[in-house]
Amino acid sequence: MKTTAQTELERKVLDQFMSGKNLFGKDGAFAPMLKNVIEKALEAEMEGHLDEKERSGGNKRNGRGKKTVKSGFGTFDIDTPQDRQSNFEPELVKKRQTILADNLSEKIIGLYGLGMSYRDISSHIKEMYDTDISHTVLSQITDRIIPDVKTWQNRPLEPLYCIVWLDAMHYKVKVDGKIQHKALYNVLGINKDGCKEILGMYLSESEGANFWLAVLTDLQQRGLEDILIACTDNLKGFTQAILSIYPKTQVQLCIVHQIRNSLKYIASKDQKEFMKDLKRVYRATGKQTAEDELLLLGEKWGDKYPVVIESWERNWEQLSQYFQYTQPIRKIIYTTNAVEGFHRQVRKVTKTKGAFTNDMALLKLVYLVTKNIEKKWTAPLHNWSLTVQQLYIKFGDRIQLDLATNSIGTSPNRIEPSDRV
Repeated sequence: MKTTAQTELERKVLDQFMSGKNLFGKDGAFAPMLKNVIEKALEAEMEGHLDEKERSGGNKRNGRGKKTVKSGFGTFDIDTPQDRQSNFEPELVKKRQTILADNLSEKIIGLYGLGMSYRDISSHIKEMYDTDISHTVLSQITDRIIPDVKTWQNRPLEPLYCIVWLDAMHYKVKVDGKIQHKALYNVLGINKDGCKEILGMYLSESEGANFWLAVLTDLQQRGLEDILIACTDNLKGFTQAILSIYPKTQVQLCIVHQIRNSLKYIASKDQKEFMKDLKRVYRATGKQTAEDELLLLGEKWGDKYPVVIESWERNWEQLSQYFQYTQPIRKIIYTTNAVEGFHRQVRKVTKTKGAFTNDMALLKLVYLVTKNIEKKWTAPLHNWSLTVQQLYIKFGDRIQLDLATNSIGTSPNRIEPSDRV
């Protein structure tokens, strides 16, 4: 049997809906409906709490208190039942909880993950739901993902990743009231099925081989036993750091980084001609041809730019690894563009931030952005079935078991002879 109040509430909902008025906010009909449901549920929780054991111990009802709560249906006050011994712990609306555990919190975290500032989020929530939420409360809501960030950073990894890119981004972070520049290290990997995955992100005051050594050690401790190919920039000591943890890994230095560094030491009037000669080196059809072109490059430019030529010759072994493979794999590994592409997507969201309030504020946002980006990484790389066969030929003793059990590649189907490299 409906009460008069229930009938009146239903009539109010229908009237507002038919007239096109907003059902949300302080004057909307949904807030009173939700208030009614919550108060009845809290009463039921109190009845369950005051069982025979509690009552025999002298506990009983002790009136009601009031609490202002915010939700996707607006802000409203609820009456909360109390007990004399104050040991009642409601589940629906917990003590000191002011934001209901509905989709409002999820929306706030989602907006934060899109790069919106607390001010913009507050304005958006006010406009949509006629609910005021302070920056402190917004910070508390986004802080709920901190355990998720830490769990994600320490999650176990697969024992083998075929290709891994390692690079760092740079941000400003407030430390003790002062702005500091910090490096955020990101590791992007391709697993045995050809799918991309961010293996980890690490924050440090600067980018250096010593810290990369700590990063690689962490990856190993989390279960990463082997990397077939590691693609890096030309940071001094980076190759040694990788090989000290993964001695069998093939290290490919980024050709694009090497070119950029070279042009810094070439006079502007010579850059066009120098690049024409240099292209014959890194675009050669094979390693031997590339080495012949490198000799010619040195003969022509060595006297004028000895530092540049010496750098190419010194790093040649790591710069030329990609010549072992066909063009599709060369395109993947000759540059760190894969991880830089990830960085570009992250910067689209973080570029509006002048300086982060602390380390965790930076990690929270990049984590949310990363999870959004990874949602699109469901399919393997293009032509992965052909790529993995080349890797099998090159590194068969390290991935043969996976191939034999059909766990490598994009399909469980048998590899046909026509597909072989």
